[in-house]
Amino acid sequence: MNKLFLLAVFLLNYIVSPAQNLDIVAPEAVGLDASRLANADRAIAQAIADKTIPGAVLCVERHGKIGYLKAYGNKRVYPNTEKMTTGTVFDMASCSKAMSTATCAMILIDRGQLRLNDRVDQYVPEFENWKDSITGETEAIRVIDLMTHTSGLPPYAPVQELKKKYGSPNPQAVVNWISHCKRLYAPETGWTYSCCNYIMLQQVIEKITGQTLQQFAHDNIFAPLNMRHTDYRPSKELAALCAPTEKQADGNCLLGVVHDPLACTMMGGLSGNAGLFSSAEDVATYCAAILNKGELNGKRILSPLAVKCMETVPRSLAQFGHTPGWGISTPYSSNSGDLLSAQTFGHTGYTGTSIVIDPTNDVAIILLTNCVHPVDKGNVVRLRALVANAVAGAILK
Repeated sequence: MNKLFLLAVFLLNYIVSPAQNLDIVAPEAVGLDASRLANADRAIAQAIADKTIPGAVLCVERHGKIGYLKAYGNKRVYPNTEKMTTGTVFDMASCSKAMSTATCAMILIDRGQLRLNDRVDQYVPEFENWKDSITGETEAIRVIDLMTHTSGLPPYAPVQELKKKYGSPNPQAVVNWISHCKRLYAPETGWTYSCCNYIMLQQVIEKITGQTLQQFAHDNIFAPLNMRHTDYRPSKELAALCAPTEKQADGNCLLGVVHDPLACTMMGGLSGNAGLFSSAEDVATYCAAILNKGELNGKRILSPLAVKCMETVPRSLAQFGHTPGWGISTPYSSNSGDLLSAQTFGHTGYTGTSIVIDPTNDVAIILLTNCVHPVDKGNVVRLRALVANAVAGAILK
């Protein structure tokens, strides 16, 4: 009887336990040369030795499987040392823009609830359009301008000034400031990477759905894809898996709290520009869905045409090199390295995160580091490109 009971418990656990999203296979099973992937190991090991980063996780997804997953160094070096693990959860920083905010907007476009050409002031009435100070000519700022960083909005908002004047957190104060701040140029006449763009895109999404960005992203991206270690404002359980970031004035490091000052201080941790936390395997799951034309394991988050739109630079904005969500040939696109296809797109995050997706070679390269721990002095721009090159150099078929 005891044996039967234990067997029943085992079978029940087996049935109700969520399946692993992606199979983890030997590199050769997905056309990667393991000996050449060692070049990526060496690049990361050197960055750790140079104290550029305390640690990292590298994940390579190809043909719907994980062909390489490895942890390096430490996830914490202050006040004590803790080894990095492949299950470590990272502050994704600006990768949140693509993985969550832009994807949510594209879902609404897919459902016929939003157009790229919709005016922002259709959803946020107080939002001011561009106006020529000399002629008085006006030009509407549209959703496509937010998503491609061609709106003319400034890069950032004055966090400490807003905090002093309005208190924190105060998301509405941020929205009001962005709605009325000086526009740098007429929409679609220049390119400025801007967190303000994606905070306004968040407002559009929330107005249409009646949900917070956190809830809509969970219900329509993360839950369908079984990304169980991905969320904004991590729970206590999820925060326990997080890599800490920068040491604060009180001597403690941020842990499970977004590092970005605007998202943390003024937006309360839920912001269109930053705030998402995720693990390498969860990011790989998202990438696999994108590479599989919006569907994974029988769950579809985007249509094939929506994915195509999201990975394509609009013809009228070709000189700026940014799709509705991803960078292809912008000043921030060096994380793609030198060897992947011209169709490669990606995003980076200030905390040391990087996502590179090459649909031509059906590969995604996820490099997650905590370069701002324990102090914000690490620069991983070169490392990202070196790792992308090493992985690309390991693709043999």
